[in-house]
Amino acid sequence: MKRVLVIHGVNINMTGRREPGVYGKETLEEINAQIARAAEQMGLGCDIMQTNYEGQVCDWLQSAPKKYDGIVLNAGAHTHYSYAIRDAIASVNIPCVEVHFSNIHARDEFRSKSVLAPVCAGQISGFGKYSYVLALQGLKEIMV
Repeated sequence: MKRVLVIHGVNINMTGRREPGVYGKETLEEINAQIARAAEQMGLGCDIMQTNYEGQVCDWLQSAPKKYDGIVLNAGAHTHYSYAIRDAIASVNIPCVEVHFSNIHARDEFRSKSVLAPVCAGQISGFGKYSYVLALQGLKEIMV
C-alpha cells in the first residue's frame, strides 16, 4: 500500500475559527477525518500532522522518504518565503503536492508567489478542503 504524509503548516490549526469565509467553518479535526477517509477509499495509507514551526516541517519532510511515497503540504504563510521548506522538499526524492484552501493567486499580491511550487510535483489551490482530496488523487497517479 502506498503511503502519504499530509502536513498542515502554520496557522492551519485555526481552521474553522480563522476567516471562515476563506478557510471554511469546519475544524481541522473534521477536515483531517475527511482526508483520512478519502485516502482510505483510494487505497492509500495516510498520516496527518500539523505544526506552526518551520523547522518541524523540514524535519518531517526530511524523514518522509523512510516511510512515505508522497507528501501533501499546506505550508500556510511559509509558502511565500520559506526557502528552508523549499530546500527540504527538493532534498527528498518523493513527490510533494502543495495545497491551499484559497486561490492564492486571487488574494493579496504577496500570497500569489510560492517559493515551494518550483520543487513540487504540482499545486492545488482554491478548492477549500477538497484541495487535499485532489492532491491525494494526483499523488496516487504519479507515485511509483
